[in-house]
Order: sequence, then structure tokens, then C-alpha cells
Amino acid sequence: MKQTYENAMRRLNEIATQLENNDLGIDDLSTLLKESNQLVDFCKEKLYQVENDCAQLQAED
Repeated sequence: MKQTYENAMRRLNEIATQLENNDLGIDDLSTLLKESNQLVDFCKEKLYQVENDCAQLQAED
């Protein structure tokens, strides 16, 4: 399944909820932190792409 911005944000919210519950062992915490870093990087890249697309469209007008 292809990753989407919306799915990444949904997963980040799930991870945040898990972190808030403080029910995680150190191994799970480490795994979730790594996953969240990857998701944040993905979201940043998507937003950067959209920003560039918008700038290109404005430049064409």
C-alpha cells in the first residue's frame, strides 16, 4: 500500500496517543520513535512537494 500524507498523520496521532499512555517498554518506545521520525520526514517531504507545485503553478500564471 502506498503511503499517503493522511495515513502518515493518522499513524502519528496513534503513536502520540500510545506515548501519552506511558504503557510502553523501552523496546516499543524505541521502535515507535523511529517510526515517527520516518513518518515526520515523509510528511515534510510531501508538504515541500506541494509547496513547490503551487509555486510552479503560480509562476505559470
